[in-house]
Formats: sequence, C-alpha cells, structure tokens
Amino acid sequence: MKVRSITLFYNPDKDPDYQMLDSIAEFTFRVKNALLQAGFDVQSTRLATTPFPLLLKELKIQHAVDFAIKMESAANARGFNYLSIGPAMLSHPQSYQMIQPILASTQNSFLSAEMASKKTGISLKAIKSCANIIKDASTITADGFANLRFACLANVASTGPFFPSSYHLSHRPSFALAIEAADIALTAFRNSGSIKVVRKNILTELELQAKRLTRICKKNSKQGNIKYSGIDFSFAPFPTSDCSVASAIEHFGVSAIGRLGSTAAAAILAEVLDRGSWKKAGFNGLMFPVLEDSVLAERSKQKILTIKDLLLYSTVCGTGLDTVPLPGNITAPVIASILLDVSALAMRLDKPLTARLMPIPGKLAGEFTEYDFEYFENGGILEVPSDGLQGLFAGSESFLLKSRKKIRKSQSNRF
Repeated sequence: MKVRSITLFYNPDKDPDYQMLDSIAEFTFRVKNALLQAGFDVQSTRLATTPFPLLLKELKIQHAVDFAIKMESAANARGFNYLSIGPAMLSHPQSYQMIQPILASTQNSFLSAEMASKKTGISLKAIKSCANIIKDASTITADGFANLRFACLANVASTGPFFPSSYHLSHRPSFALAIEAADIALTAFRNSGSIKVVRKNILTELELQAKRLTRICKKNSKQGNIKYSGIDFSFAPFPTSDCSVASAIEHFGVSAIGRLGSTAAAAILAEVLDRGSWKKAGFNGLMFPVLEDSVLAERSKQKILTIKDLLLYSTVCGTGLDTVPLPGNITAPVIASILLDVSALAMRLDKPLTARLMPIPGKLAGEFTEYDFEYFENGGILEVPSDGLQGLFAGSESFLLKSRKKIRKSQSNRF
C-alpha cells in the first residue's frame, strides 16, 4: 500500500500574495514527513483549487490560460507535484471553451468538466462540449497524452483526493489522502479458502492502515488548523503484477476480467469498502484504469475486456471509465454517447462517476498504445460500438434522472 497523494484543497480567491499557500505548503511537508517517518511511501503531493470559473473576473480564454499558468508556477514553486484547478461548470457554459487551451499551455495542471449534477440533471449540451474537449485535446500532442489531465464529471462532489476530479468549494483549506491499495486486495487471497475470509482479511488490513493514517492526519490537522477530510481507499492499482485490481478480480475464480463473474467479484470488493469505518473522502470504490493496471491492459490487448464491460462494472462499484484508450479517428458524437451512458449511470444509481478517455491519434481499434511512461502499461485500443448520438439525444436539453431509491422513497411518503 502507498499514499498515492496528499491532496490539499485551497481557495486562492483572497490570497493574492500566496501567504496562505505558503502556510499550506509547509503544512503539506509536515504531513508528508510524518507519513514517511511512520513507514508510508508517499508518491506525490497535490494542490486542488476552487473551480476556475468561480475565480476568474472575466470568462475569457486568455484570462483562464494566464491564471492556470500562474497558479501552476506557484504550486510547483512550493513543492506540489500536480495542480487541479477544478471543473468547467454547468452554471458557467463559457468555461468549457477554456479547457483545451489550458491543457495546451500547461504541463502539470489537471482539469475537469461537469456533465451532470443532482441540481441540474444531465446536460446534453455539456456532454457534447466535453466530447469536443476530449477530441480536441487528443491532438495537442502526437500521442494523445493531454487527455490524461482531463476528466468528465457526473455527480462528483468536492474534496475527492484523486485527480483529475479534485476541486474545492470552501474558504477553509483542507486535505485528504488518496491511497494506492490494490495490493491489499491481492494479498488477502493468501492462505484463504473462502470469500468470507478474503473479505475479512481485506477489511481488517484496511481498518488497520486507516487508523494509522488517521492518527497522523488528525494530529497534524489540529496543529496546522487545516481540516482533515478523510481517506479514499479506492483500490487504485499500479502497473505491476503485485498491485493489480484486475488480478484481484481474477483471484475469485474468473478466468479473465471481462468474462462473466467479473461483476460479482467487483461487487464483493466494493462492498468491503462500504463496510469501512474510516472517514471517507472521494470515491472509496474500485478503479479500473485500463492503462494503469497491467492485467487490465493485457486483457484489452486480448480483446477480452470491452468498454461495455467497464460500464457494467461501474454499476456495482468503480469510479467510471479511466485511462481508456480509444481509436484516434473516433468522432465527438461517438465520444458523447459514452459520456451520456456514464452520466445516466451516475444519476440513476446516485453515485459519483467520471470518464477519462484517451483517443490515440493514428491508432485503430485492436491496435496497441506505445507510451513510454512509468505509470502506464500499454494496452489495446478499445472498439466503441456506437454511431454517435442521434435523434432526441442529439439535442441540447437538460433532463433530471432520479435514482430508483429516491423515487421509491417519495412514493412511500405519499401514503
């Protein structure tokens, strides 16, 4: 298990001289040092701000680019590895036009964009804007890598520590931990002869590590007067065989993730996370990032794992679609059809889901990615069985989609 990130949440609106940011940076160093002294491996420190549309005096592209460059420089100078300046917002439709120029002008800045929320429902207009951003961002570099720094959000709240979906909606700074814990799920299968024992082993280890992490975080939170928001134990993988969430799925008795039985295994692992008593921030679900998990990448090469499988697993757990390699010639309307399904699942199931899609220029379905990146394992380009949004879905309306639980509750209250 590793701490993928100590993520700090910060509102720069009333901090023109970055005095508060200086204090936050010092606090982050203290937390990191405390975790290292306790034996935890800390991979990165990250800074997430208030959504950029709420910080700009004028929603103009150049103003947004200038803000992002300045904020990235300030974050880098204070030791943060990565920066998230939050999502383009449904309430600020002009902000979607600013994502691609910001991605093209920065190196370590992550962004996102809202597709659906409980307040406004699913926005077909925003979904189309997101699809256009993904298509345009895929051409920023020859390998389509810029889309690693962009995600589309459906029903995603603030203060989640995993990028790119992190953002802040408070004046008071806070922090949360993102944990790389797929190896805990794998280790639980050793010397275990039943599903019951595996679940117990996983939960016992998670609770143990959560208590150790929480003690350190609460102590530093009190001393630094920075709110502790919790831990995200989303079983994030690393592209090695000993830290693969897909391998954990297969250990239940599934011959290969993508085969029938995978959904049941995913549901079991997700339910273990639901049982955890630690203070939770973010998703606390399963992550299936195709290019960040060696087994997922291999199954995509073998054409065993499909995009429909990934959508199916999102119904019982998961964070949505993550680092999914797509054909370079995919059109924006086809991308939009993927995003619409993600949004519908998020709203109907009342859960946060994201989509981080990566069209690869010059690559067709069935071919392989060719990244030289330590956090990636090259995988197969997934086929997308869609002709794009048509008919009513080709419009620009917004519509509410209530969860089944909420509808049943409202009906029961009538009687």
